[in-house]
Amino acid sequence: MSFIQDLADALARDVIESQDELQNDRFYEQVGRVLMEASPTLNEAFMTSIRIRLAEKRGRSFLDRAIKAKRAGEKAPDAPKDLSAH
Repeated sequence: MSFIQDLADALARDVIESQDELQNDRFYEQVGRVLMEASPTLNEAFMTSIRIRLAEKRGRSFLDRAIKAKRAGEKAPDAPKDLSAH
């Protein structure tokens, strides 16, 4: 990763970890606005890291629920509909 990506990813990780304590699951948007004022380049790298980390978190949660359901003999959770198949 580049220096900017490293900074942005570290900040994204810290922001996501802090959101529960702050009781604001969209706090990253506020941080993004602060970054945009100072550095659009850092903001873009930050938002990319946020999107990737949040997607991974959702994917991992889905995996955990599917495994838990399988082990309990229950129906696995449904994945979101594929909206691109029109």
